[in-house]
Amino acid sequence: MNITINGNDHTIDQIETIEDMLTQLGLGEKLVIVEQNRQIIDRAAYGQTVVRDNDTFEIVHFVGGG
Repeated sequence: MNITINGNDHTIDQIETIEDMLTQLGLGEKLVIVEQNRQIIDRAAYGQTVVRDNDTFEIVHFVGGG
């Protein structure tokens, strides 16, 4: 499956949902905001929201520091 994440093309296999994608990217435990095809997805829906070929994502995660 070909998708775009933060402007970069990725080929990802064996994922069905946003939750699967975040886990594969190592972001499953982090607080992130996901936009799929220009729509912000509610965090509670990550496990039910299907990822399709050629979807475009923007993923923002928070980094602490000072």
